[in-house]
Amino acid sequence: MVQCLGNPKTPQYNGGIIVNPDLQNGSQGWSQMGNAKVDFTEFGGNKFVIARWRNQSNDSVSQKVYLEKGLLYTFSAWLQVSQGNAPVRAVFKKNGEYKHAGSVIAESKCWSMLKGGLTVDESGPAELFFESEDTTAEIWVDSVSLQPFTQEEWNSHHNQSINITRKEAVRIRAINSGSEPVPNATISIVQNRLGFPFGCSVGSNILGNQAFQDWFTKRFTVTVFENEMKWYSTEAVRGKEDYSTADAMVRLFKQHGIAIRGHHIILDDPKYQPSWVTALNGPDLFNAVKRRVYSVVSRYKGQLASWDVVNENLHFSFFENKMGPNASYNVFEQAHAVDPTTTMFMNEFNTLEQEGDKVSSPARYIQKLRELQSIRVPRNIPLGIGLESHFFSTPNIPYMRSALDTLGATGLPIWLTEVDVSAPPNVQANYFEQVLREGHAHPKVKGMVTWSGYNPKGCFRMCLTDGNFKNLPTGDVVDKLLREWGGLRGQTTGLTDADGYFEASLFHGDYDLNIAHPLTNSTASHSFTLSSENSYPSPSIVFRV
Repeated sequence: MVQCLGNPKTPQYNGGIIVNPDLQNGSQGWSQMGNAKVDFTEFGGNKFVIARWRNQSNDSVSQKVYLEKGLLYTFSAWLQVSQGNAPVRAVFKKNGEYKHAGSVIAESKCWSMLKGGLTVDESGPAELFFESEDTTAEIWVDSVSLQPFTQEEWNSHHNQSINITRKEAVRIRAINSGSEPVPNATISIVQNRLGFPFGCSVGSNILGNQAFQDWFTKRFTVTVFENEMKWYSTEAVRGKEDYSTADAMVRLFKQHGIAIRGHHIILDDPKYQPSWVTALNGPDLFNAVKRRVYSVVSRYKGQLASWDVVNENLHFSFFENKMGPNASYNVFEQAHAVDPTTTMFMNEFNTLEQEGDKVSSPARYIQKLRELQSIRVPRNIPLGIGLESHFFSTPNIPYMRSALDTLGATGLPIWLTEVDVSAPPNVQANYFEQVLREGHAHPKVKGMVTWSGYNPKGCFRMCLTDGNFKNLPTGDVVDKLLREWGGLRGQTTGLTDADGYFEASLFHGDYDLNIAHPLTNSTASHSFTLSSENSYPSPSIVFRV
């Protein structure tokens, strides 16, 4: 829910385990937090609570709850502030520690929905409260919900979503030359290509390495270059451009029909600029950036699936600091002018991974998207949401889902662009699998790329294979999921029924179908594609055998 509404909606799940979630019973279940003055009030028939006279960020309203280990909690609340707008966070205090469940940029005169979630390492009592560093703002709260789910319930939701979003029902009928049904005909359906874009990052070490190429091309349909398209790689010395490595990598992946994400046009982190760029200022820097944008975008125009335009623009501001607040807007506009049909992505870290990172929260991400959408160009810039997804330790899966829900409400395509997990070896693969499953099951996620291609100098945070391209546990996770999702040439077989029908639910992708007559050994074959963009094949495909 991105809109700010005149009245809050009713609590999700009837409030779950929250007592008096819609404040219809006044103060029941709710308490003062800190030194705030708490008023339970009504306006226009709607009852809510206001925390006033706040001196500390956590002066607000609270409710005590009991949280259980092993459950996944989704959280939501409708919030408003008394003036302007201000970030407000939902926090659970437990055993003296603070767990952030989500945040929203609340506005005055309308209600904004905060969506979030959490899990806990051990069962016990906790206290929910809301906080805002803007102590001049009153916090208005209504329609609060905290709903627990078991892992089985969570997985069931995954399956329901996948069946709707990633799969299609196929009905095949075998008939003979007299149009009579052929029972017991042998059906064999082989998936040649995964429909859902799933890939892995690579470096230049894949060039000339046949074992690496074989391992990679067997599995993935999309890739991203870790460094080879970046400015510091293509123009280490001013005016001396060298795209030879990037060009060779583009040729390799085009030969194998593997899509490429363009990463990236520029990066806003001051630590990773070409050394000569850091000394530039004013018109000199503006012209250098303009040349960079035209150089890389025109070179690969029409050859890439997307561009990461101003990478990590929420956390860093190298170009804004030197060129003014519109620096990133100019780069998006220039890149779109050169390559108008390719989707231009923001690409940011911690939006999914760290619920406590105020800089890149879903609300802040959407705020930046709205600014980019306001750029006046002849045709709207096709924008995309890139979420790096570098997870540390235990992923907060309920929060991840809530963030995807919030960002998905924009209607823009979402990609998880650099997925990896930094965690102890005994749990890393499990956490990695949790993240990939959550991304794949979400209907608004249009593709995923892991940041884990093999490099002899060491991977960023995790590798999928060893130097002999034998899977590590994380690589086994990839193969396990590919088999589930129909990759690695997954096969579906069976026999037609008494009426000559065979039915299957198949993942989106490219397929070869073979039918063999049970008596004559005559066969028929057909190739088809299932995708979210069409409904082909029709509910029933008829073959004569």
